[in-house]
Amino acid sequence: MDAATLQTFTSPVVLFFVLGLLAAFARSDLAIPEAIAKGMSLYLMAAIGLKGGVAVSKSGIDSNVLAALGAGIAASLLLPFLAYAVLKGFGKLSRIDAGAVAAHYGSVSVVTFVTAVEILEAQAKPPGGYMVAVMAAMETPAILTGLLLARGLGSAGGQSKGELLHEVFFNASVVLLLGAFAIGMIAGAEGFGEVSPFFEAGFKGVLCLFLLDMGLIAARRIMDAKAITARLVGIAIALPLVNGAIGTALGAAVGLDVGSTAALGVLCASASYIAVPAAMRLALPEADPGIYLTMSLSITFPFNILINIGLISTLATMLVGPGAAMP
Repeated sequence: MDAATLQTFTSPVVLFFVLGLLAAFARSDLAIPEAIAKGMSLYLMAAIGLKGGVAVSKSGIDSNVLAALGAGIAASLLLPFLAYAVLKGFGKLSRIDAGAVAAHYGSVSVVTFVTAVEILEAQAKPPGGYMVAVMAAMETPAILTGLLLARGLGSAGGQSKGELLHEVFFNASVVLLLGAFAIGMIAGAEGFGEVSPFFEAGFKGVLCLFLLDMGLIAARRIMDAKAITARLVGIAIALPLVNGAIGTALGAAVGLDVGSTAALGVLCASASYIAVPAAMRLALPEADPGIYLTMSLSITFPFNILINIGLISTLATMLVGPGAAMP
């Protein structure tokens, strides 16, 4: 086991996730109230958005930022095509279900990204602050591709196109991430200093508790899953490996530093379990949430947290070089 993977397994944020998995599999009554879990989610998104905006206010928008944004949006648009082909062919899913699941594997998981940032910073490979904007930009294109693959954009499952577009572009995570990012850019380091004790001192602790809750949810959904076949389990592990390698290679190709290259790989490897399910519920109500939620949340999410972040970090170092980390 290499140093990056070992460091992943000894990170408190990952260990709290493992604790949640074990507690749920042991059928413990450990639980975090839904209102508190939602509050932690809002806190984490606001904090990561603010810190990203402050970082960009210091560095400015340069060619690296534009290259990362272009690479991320292109990946989000195109990765669902690969997922759809595998899901419909090898996975034996219907066109509707394959399109819905494919959208998840082109979009991103905010919690996976935040966890990866913590791990990469511990490895002295901090991603650029602009990667927060890349993450927000990657959430939406995959939804449009997934709908196109499922049945074309001419139909929205009985919902108006206005409702669907509103859900896609103005869901809570996109609004809060981009809004906090803009606030960070406007306020700058000096303005952020006024609120930094709240958003920095408690960040890792809140992330630990949030991942404890995610571990509980992921394990309990696995135990309740009925529609997941061995083929789909294999796909839910293979896709983040392939997508992560593609994203990492793409980051290296456009000249990103090692931390940002790894972060782009993690974003491509992650699968949405918040924004995309909400959009699919509106646009493809006949798609089976037992398939797309179990694959993205209960299989791909734990695999990324426990194993794939470390693998992507190692690959990024191989492609870019350890000396290319940001100062």
